[in-house]
Amino acid sequence: QVQLVESGGGLVQPGGSLRLSCAASGTIFSIGTMGWYRQAPGKERELVASTTSSRFTNYADSVKGRFTVSRDNAKNTVHLQMNTLKPEDTAVYYCNAEIDSRWTGNYDNYWGQGTQVTVAS
Repeated sequence: QVQLVESGGGLVQPGGSLRLSCAASGTIFSIGTMGWYRQAPGKERELVASTTSSRFTNYADSVKGRFTVSRDNAKNTVHLQMNTLKPEDTAVYYCNAEIDSRWTGNYDNYWGQGTQVTVAS
């Protein structure tokens, strides 16, 4: 019954900024790590950024210093603030979350539908 809904994608100019959001809904007892992946044409899906339930963060080297991942546990959401965007950031961005929806203490993995981010003049 759990769903992840993403928003905030679009077309931006190089050097611009964009903020992605992902909200989890449904039967949720606990959420572990939440994060963002991306997949560009001709490339494999890669981890962009993640944040644990304790708000420890991890970033791909290519986005360090430019992107910031954060979460709002009260709203079951995770955000990705993207600054100084480059054309190579162009990709479909996917939200990912580990969610316990059965009150078992075990997490299941969920994915959002993906949102397109295009960085071009």
